[in-house]
Amino acid sequence: MSDIQNQPSNLTDGMHVVVEALLRNGFDTIYGVVGIPVTDLARHAQERGIRYIGFRHEQSAGNAAAITGFLTGKPGICLTVSAPGFLNGLTALATATVNGFPMIQISGSSDRAIIDLQQGDYEGLDQMNVAKTFAKASYRINRPEDIGIGLARAIRAAVSGRPGGVYLDLTTALLGSVIDQAEVEKTLFTVLDPAPKMIPDRQAVDRALDLLSKARKPLVIIGKGAAYAQAEKSIREFLEQTGIPFLPMSMAKGVMPDDHPLSAAAARGLVLKNADVVMLLGARLNWLLAHGKGQKWNPDARFIQLDIEPEEIDSNHPIAAPVVGDIASSMEALLAGLTAYPMTQQNDWLEEIDRVKQVNAAKMEAKLNANPSPMDFFSALKAIRTVLKKHREVYLVNEGANTLDDTRNVINMYSPRKRLDCGTWGVMGVGMGYAIGAAVTSGQQVVCIEGDSAFGFSGMEIETICRYQLPVTIIILNNGGIYNGSHANLGGGTDPSPTTLDAQARYDRLITAFGGTPYYATTPEELEKALEAGIASKKPTLIDCAIDPKAGLESGHIGNLNPKVVGK
Repeated sequence: MSDIQNQPSNLTDGMHVVVEALLRNGFDTIYGVVGIPVTDLARHAQERGIRYIGFRHEQSAGNAAAITGFLTGKPGICLTVSAPGFLNGLTALATATVNGFPMIQISGSSDRAIIDLQQGDYEGLDQMNVAKTFAKASYRINRPEDIGIGLARAIRAAVSGRPGGVYLDLTTALLGSVIDQAEVEKTLFTVLDPAPKMIPDRQAVDRALDLLSKARKPLVIIGKGAAYAQAEKSIREFLEQTGIPFLPMSMAKGVMPDDHPLSAAAARGLVLKNADVVMLLGARLNWLLAHGKGQKWNPDARFIQLDIEPEEIDSNHPIAAPVVGDIASSMEALLAGLTAYPMTQQNDWLEEIDRVKQVNAAKMEAKLNANPSPMDFFSALKAIRTVLKKHREVYLVNEGANTLDDTRNVINMYSPRKRLDCGTWGVMGVGMGYAIGAAVTSGQQVVCIEGDSAFGFSGMEIETICRYQLPVTIIILNNGGIYNGSHANLGGGTDPSPTTLDAQARYDRLITAFGGTPYYATTPEELEKALEAGIASKKPTLIDCAIDPKAGLESGHIGNLNPKVVGK
């Protein structure tokens, strides 16, 4: 029997109706920060069995909701207060939209009459219209009888086509409104098939297979859209049948195991420069792939692109064979069409790739085995790699500059949707939110590899991790700076450089304040031992890993994005 039916009178209010609508659609978790006017909404949700995870900052709550959407294919829910709280969550909502993660940010809002005349209300802001610029869709519900429809529209917008963030505005008047229970029952329902299959056109599939079958140096680039689609079985079958090498984008690592013989990750420069036909599988030709242009690319390469969004085709480079449809259906169609377009494995191409992989792997092992004192990124990551090879089931959250770049290159992934990082925008501050979302959603161990700068964006959420006793182990690669901690004040003053943090900071002591387990590591052996203990405990753990302040390159792999400075 529903909550509404259990009410002692024949009346209910907007808050209870919102909770009932969420339950009808299978939502079991809300991430948020409460206050006026949504505190009682969270209490009622918890009373009805929806788990509420309370954060210290709305941006982290939104990031948790976003990564929940990526992992499950169902929108994560973020709940915030009005105006400043709404704005704090908006960064996560925008990031989710750019990344293609389904989430719904629900925020309380002020009196419409006062807001619309700009008369000045408590935390007053026209939130619905502000959100339109940053979200896939933005809606406001003004009447309790529209709550069911309003939530349904948000769900469908979040997961249909290319997923994204949706804003849902709940006015204070709506939350406190009174309505007859019998009338409410007529308005609530379960959304059916919100993300229907999009079957690709047969002619488009044939065109793609024909082009691919004629390639001498083919390449498949796997993007996080393919990871989201949960189509790894058909992707693996297709690649192994055709013998085409693949290059995974960062959050697509594990769709195909990184140690698979067809992986070309260790020969990235070679395959981009020489591939004659490139199939983009849920990947976009944005800045992460140099827009498919320039010195990194074969200027004569022809592209096949599988994407659910028609407008993505030709967005940066002419696409010779567009295949518009959901990734799972498109891969099934490509597999079914292989008999008509037999592929000949290009052994010379694979052997060329393997030669470069071996050379680059040897260079990497030399870095990993150097073992300087104090540690650098590579000696620390070698210790981490040793442990994670034995714990392939863990979720890996990763952010930073050099910390992100080097971890991506060193730590292999073996299962899909296990590597969670900043994604398309490259923003910092997602770490603790993603860690909490992954731990809550999966119930499995999460390991976060964080730069000291990146950790600072959301570090207070270690209290949230401890409060809910989540199985999260955080490793901070602390080199005392943004990029590194050795930069000088060019003006000669006593203030630290703009990129300098405190290399002597003891981040491990922070988690002690909240009841977690601290470790401080200055050698690879100490780091390895601490990580093993943290994973085994299945409890909140933080390892402060002291890295040489001189270690790290400014901007890491994206230094080319810096504006040119006269004299440099």
